[in-house]
Amino acid sequence: MKEPNLENKSELSETLSFVTDTLKTSLREINPWNNIKIMHTNIGQDILAGMVVAIIALPLALAFGVGSGLGAITGLWGAIAGGIIGGLFGGCKTGVSGPTGPKMAQLAMIMVGFRLASGEPDLSAAFAIIFFSGVILIGISLMGISKLIYFVPYSVVAGFMCGIGIIVMILEFDSFFGYPAPHSVMEGIYDIPNAIMHFKAQALMVSVPTLAILFIWPRIVKMVPKAEIIPAPLLALLTGTAIANMNGFDIEYIGTIPTGFPDLYWPDWSKFGDYLGPAAGLAGLAVFDSLLTCIVADNMTGTKHSSDRESFGQGLANCAAGLVGGLTTATATMRTVANIQSGGKTPLSSVVHGLVLLALVLGLGPYAEQIPMACLAAILFKVGIDILDYRILPVLHRLPLTDMIVFWTVLIITIVEDLLIAMAVGIVLAFFRFVLEVSRTYKSNLTYLEDDVAQDLLKDDMKQKVKILCPRGPMFFGAVKQLEDTYAAAESHDTLIINLKDVSMIDLSGAYALEDLVANAEKNNKNVLICSAPNHIMSVLKSVKVLDRVEQKNYFDVINDAVSMAKELSVNKVVCLK
Repeated sequence: MKEPNLENKSELSETLSFVTDTLKTSLREINPWNNIKIMHTNIGQDILAGMVVAIIALPLALAFGVGSGLGAITGLWGAIAGGIIGGLFGGCKTGVSGPTGPKMAQLAMIMVGFRLASGEPDLSAAFAIIFFSGVILIGISLMGISKLIYFVPYSVVAGFMCGIGIIVMILEFDSFFGYPAPHSVMEGIYDIPNAIMHFKAQALMVSVPTLAILFIWPRIVKMVPKAEIIPAPLLALLTGTAIANMNGFDIEYIGTIPTGFPDLYWPDWSKFGDYLGPAAGLAGLAVFDSLLTCIVADNMTGTKHSSDRESFGQGLANCAAGLVGGLTTATATMRTVANIQSGGKTPLSSVVHGLVLLALVLGLGPYAEQIPMACLAAILFKVGIDILDYRILPVLHRLPLTDMIVFWTVLIITIVEDLLIAMAVGIVLAFFRFVLEVSRTYKSNLTYLEDDVAQDLLKDDMKQKVKILCPRGPMFFGAVKQLEDTYAAAESHDTLIINLKDVSMIDLSGAYALEDLVANAEKNNKNVLICSAPNHIMSVLKSVKVLDRVEQKNYFDVINDAVSMAKELSVNKVVCLK
């Protein structure tokens, strides 16, 4: 009887140790100090970026509050909670949180089932559902499952980004020409001919100069570097507002901003079972909505977000929003891109954005009421242009067929239907492509090892100077992180040889991961040699211009020639990269 007891105690001890280690890791990951300690590194630009994003977010927050059926003021409190709490605890340095279109639409659908006898929405139920969705998000972050977002293929992300950019431009087209913003993308598309043929001259006298400043100012900054202290969106906003008000233009302005302190809504835990389903739906949407935006921000800034920390930040933000009567929040693509374009680099800009909105709600609203909608439309139109994925557009016609199908499918569904449906369809298409390719080419587990044969060709004193990376198997979106992690752990070296002889297939994500690896090596003054790529792999690399980073003389058909070149470079200490 003693042995089973000892075994049970051992199993219990191992379980407790695992739980303890997991909690320690999670608590270390969600520590707000990770964000606070970098807020001093870009103070001037972050403050200005936060102010610009707050002005852009103001009409959106009001509109989302009205669209949800809960009232304009709920949109503002949601944006305040998202900006401050999401900025302090989130995992994306440049992310800006607040109400988003998908979450507003989902909440409006949920509230159809939660009405008072008078027919009005049950506000207590609404804010309790938002609060509980935050609790679920916190649980998701502590379980560490948010990292699955890294397995979204690049063709899906690119289609999503381009679709978002086009949506933003379509939705702002009417306001740019002096008409009220459309209620949907399709309505906006139908309104374009009428807006062009019957434009309002006064609106164009505001929107055109505003847009021109956004394009011209970066060129001026290159000639006068000190001018970069003034972000282009802020200068454009001040100019457009001044033109409209000094000339007394009869056009649409932001208008009255609701003010006052919030009412507090404590959640009724006894109804948790009734609210669990809707809350879980909001939490799931928040994960995808937020983390897709984080990937967009990563692509624009060259940084990496923390998915679990971002989910935790959104969880706290939704809890706070539910308590103060605010709309449900997520990391917002439009505001995040606007923040990056305005010079924001740390969470301080998100916090400033929330504090500016708080100041407006508590009494400074009249100062923002005279901002013309045509001016905001021009700023957002430029944001839409900047969201487009200019990495993939120049090589769009050369993409592998399956990547092209995924890209266009995601882009079209994003525009005409729904962002999350587009993402889901794109992932499903990419998954089936992966299954098809792997069923034909997958031979062994995907590993990244030093090539033993090639290493034998190197003298002992050379092995520390030359490293050989050998990806084996399909090099697809699911293998990108392993490739990055393997090379990141490599010992110090002068020359990197990438031997592609055992790569069975490569998709767009794998090709760009290879390009990024080469670029990082170049940045660190390392020589990069590529060899032994099969014909079908070489065809893909050439079609998307990945090999443009490596000079022709640095590509070899066989590993022996690459090793000989590595020896020569090491002996002569020559850096041969472009």
